Amino acid sequence: QVHLVESGGGLVQAGGSLRLSCAASGSIFSLNAMGWYRQAPGQQRELVAAITSDGDTHYADSVKGRFTISRDNAKNTMYLQMNSLKPEDTAVYYCAADELIRIVDGKPYFDSWGQGTQVTVSS
Repeated sequence: QVHLVESGGGLVQAGGSLRLSCAASGSIFSLNAMGWYRQAPGQQRELVAAITSDGDTHYADSVKGRFTISRDNAKNTMYLQMNSLKPEDTAVYYCAADELIRIVDGKPYFDSWGQGTQVTVSS
């Protein structure tokens, strides 16, 4: 497992942008799978975007064309660029990582998690 710390959350108006960062305690070179999740009050946690060590990406339909996930192995950091934000994007955003690409019960599985960062989009 690796220690992950998110940053970059905050309050933004609808239509605005934010960039989240996820800094790892060590090298992310061996982390074959990294991703961003979010959880809004009263809702289940959902996968927003994921990226492999090869750079393959996956996005939830709700964020396609607005969010971009990326990783910088030299800086041991993963990013989530969020544009055209909507009030429904309001949630706590978590980063996750795993050395393996794993599917458990039909869903991606990650063994390392950050503490979360709040994103609030006002209308």
